Amino acid sequence: MTTVFRTPVRLRAAGRTDAGVHATAQVAHVDVPVEALPHAYSRADRTGDPEFLALVRRLGRFLPPDVRVIDIARAPAGFDARFSALRRHYVYRLSTATYGVLPQQARFVTAWPRPLDLDAMTTASRELVGLHDFAAFCRHREGATTIRELQRLDWTRDGDLVTAQVSADAFCWSMVRSLVGALLAVGEHRREPQWCRELLGATSRSSDFAAAPPQGLTLIGVDYPPDDQLAARNLVTRDIRSPG
Repeated sequence: MTTVFRTPVRLRAAGRTDAGVHATAQVAHVDVPVEALPHAYSRADRTGDPEFLALVRRLGRFLPPDVRVIDIARAPAGFDARFSALRRHYVYRLSTATYGVLPQQARFVTAWPRPLDLDAMTTASRELVGLHDFAAFCRHREGATTIRELQRLDWTRDGDLVTAQVSADAFCWSMVRSLVGALLAVGEHRREPQWCRELLGATSRSSDFAAAPPQGLTLIGVDYPPDDQLAARNLVTRDIRSPG
C-alpha cells in the first residue's frame, strides 16, 4: 500500500492469523490522505472503470500469488476493520481418512487418521460456549484480555471430513487452534468432556494439550453492525471485557 500511494499508510485487518492459517473473507481498512489518492492509479488505469476496479487490478500485480484483494470500497465514517466487528467466523477442517489428506487439499485440511468421537466433542464444546475467560486457550500477550464471548462451536462429519464451525465476538492469539486441540483430546478419549469446562478456571495458557495444526483453520467471515452503529461498537470493543 505504501508503494502504491507513495506515502506511509497502515493497513488494519479484522483479525490476525498464525503462519499457515488461511482467510477467505478477511476485511481490512486503510486511511489514505486525500492528496495521495491519485497515486493509486497509473495513467493506463484511468480508463473510466468503476471506482477502485483499476486499483484492485494494480494491487494484484504487487501481491504474492497466495494473497489477493478481491474488492475495495469507501468505508463509512467510524468504520474500523478490527474494532467495529461484531463477530468472526472460522472453520477448522480435519480428515480422519487412513491415508491422510488428498494432495490438492493438504494446504487446507489437517490429517488426523485416528477415530474421533464427535458426540463427546460436541458435549465438551457446549460447555465452552458463552462469555468466559479463555486464558487456558490463549497464548500470552502483554496487556491483552483473554475474556471472549464464544458464540458457536459446532462439529459435523461428512465421510472422512470433520469440520468445526467456530464464531466469537473476537479471538485471542491461537484461541481457535487451542480449542480444537483440546477437543481432539476429548474426541480420542484421552480426556473426559467435562475437562474442557474445568480448563476455563485456569489463569494462564494450559500445557495439558497442544494447539491443532494451522493449515486446517480458515477465517470465513466477519460481521459488522449498520453504519450508524459503527462508532458505538468501536467503544464497546475497546473496553476491557469482564465476565457477567
